[in-house]
Amino acid sequence: MWPLAVLRVVTVTVLVAIGVALTSLVGRAPAARRDRLVRGWCLAIVRSAGVRVRITGAAPPSGGLLLVANHISWLDIPLLAAVRPARMLAKTEVRTWPLAGSAAARGGTLFIERDRLRALPHTVATIADALRAGAAVAAFPEGSTWCGRTQGHFRRAVFQAAIDAGATVQPVRIHYRFADGAGSTAPAFVGDDSLLASLWRVASARGLVAEVEVRSTLGAGCHEDRRALAQAAQKEASDTGTDHRRLWPEALTHP
Repeated sequence: MWPLAVLRVVTVTVLVAIGVALTSLVGRAPAARRDRLVRGWCLAIVRSAGVRVRITGAAPPSGGLLLVANHISWLDIPLLAAVRPARMLAKTEVRTWPLAGSAAARGGTLFIERDRLRALPHTVATIADALRAGAAVAAFPEGSTWCGRTQGHFRRAVFQAAIDAGATVQPVRIHYRFADGAGSTAPAFVGDDSLLASLWRVASARGLVAEVEVRSTLGAGCHEDRRALAQAAQKEASDTGTDHRRLWPEALTHP
């Protein structure tokens, strides 16, 4: 199995490097074409790691949108971008990741310092400005990754930005399992894991499937405050009920 795992790691690395090199060129493409290219690239990265992808539902294709999801793995980032390309909200440490950090920075990621409370109002204002301008912003409100068997609480600050901008919130649920249906913690990126160690564990696993459920949108103005909005979004992102909305043709379960 290890020769296949090595091939997968090399392929992921090459795809990320190509994405970094072509960021400027892709950024000059018309919006619709750019989004198709980004979606295809993100799905290719996940699939090249040996993970099958199944996406149900669809996000609004345009307009200010705050995408929020539970957080388990580094794989969540390309998976969420495959739902709708967006400016990612990420901790400053991501900027130092080999290749991926450069790709994130060139892709317009909004880096935040989570331990600096004084920077929080500026962060909220920056996100709100992006939403008002019609951009999509993607965030993982739990603030950290979880193993997938449990889930953290959605922090409220990012939802204040949606309220300030009058933007729609799009909850997304991400789940990893094996082909036989059993849940998997192999993609979990927690504790002292290095990015390379996590990538190797994913590449070495057999029959991994990433399920991405795009749930019902939430209107920021339809909730009393950011606490209520965060709770509603978390309920959508953690609800395991069956979603019968359409399966995206480009996200059929091919490796």
